Amino acid sequence: MSYRKAEIFIDSEKAGILQETETGYLFAYDIDYLSKPNPAPVSLTLPVSKQSHESNVLFPFFDGLIPEGWLLDVVEQTWKVNPKDRMGILLVSCYDTIGNVSVREI
Repeated sequence: MSYRKAEIFIDSEKAGILQETETGYLFAYDIDYLSKPNPAPVSLTLPVSKQSHESNVLFPFFDGLIPEGWLLDVVEQTWKVNPKDRMGILLVSCYDTIGNVSVREI
């Protein structure tokens, strides 16, 4: 089975990789990003660490980037994404978010 992956950027700099796993999701910071002086965390719930973060559901921070309401309806209809496929919605709709974090499918 092929699992989807995304590069996670903070202010246009690659900060890490988010990927689906057999049991949920994994987020790992990029080694080059970790070597920067004082690297910023993606979120307070995903602190900077050499250890990967694991979750059986899409991390709440990334889920929170997904559009809501009528805009979510537009995303689902335009890209034909299943409304229950949170990773799929994240990948097609979060390339350019309101904040400094962006998501790019690998």
